[in-house]
Amino acid sequence: MTPTHTPRPVPARVLRELRTADDAGRPLAPFTDEEGGAPLRCCLRRSAPGEAIALVSYAPLRRWAAETGADPGAYDEQGPVFIHAGDCPGPSGTALPFTDAHRTLRRYSAEGRILGGRLVTPAQGPESAGDPECFATALTEAFADPRVALVHVRAVEYGCFLYEVRRA
Repeated sequence: MTPTHTPRPVPARVLRELRTADDAGRPLAPFTDEEGGAPLRCCLRRSAPGEAIALVSYAPLRRWAAETGADPGAYDEQGPVFIHAGDCPGPSGTALPFTDAHRTLRRYSAEGRILGGRLVTPAQGPESAGDPECFATALTEAFADPRVALVHVRAVEYGCFLYEVRRA
């Protein structure tokens, strides 16, 4: 049986907070995305041209640690993420999104410590939308280590947080 890995968007409760003030204390500054293509962390899809979105500062490990009592220590990071400027219904499925580029999968323990990472290089080409199976294999390998509590998927080019996958 092949395990499935469900990507987790930024939770709705956290989105409401980020739309008031982000994790750096800045107020929401919505704008119209004229071109589209921004990776939205609220619904785990790319924005469409004309959508109202915002770029906010988000500290995913800090917020997870606050829920669980873990201490991320020096691994606490805060960075930019795109979200819808208003309410969003969330993801429409459980497929792994944003698999069309190099990604880093960072593994964390239940104590909030980094346990390593892996660069995932998906299939590329004009007809390719990435290779979700490559990501699924990397996640299966990560969760084969019983110390791994969650994995953060991040963009290589900017280091931005894309989504989280937790142990089932």
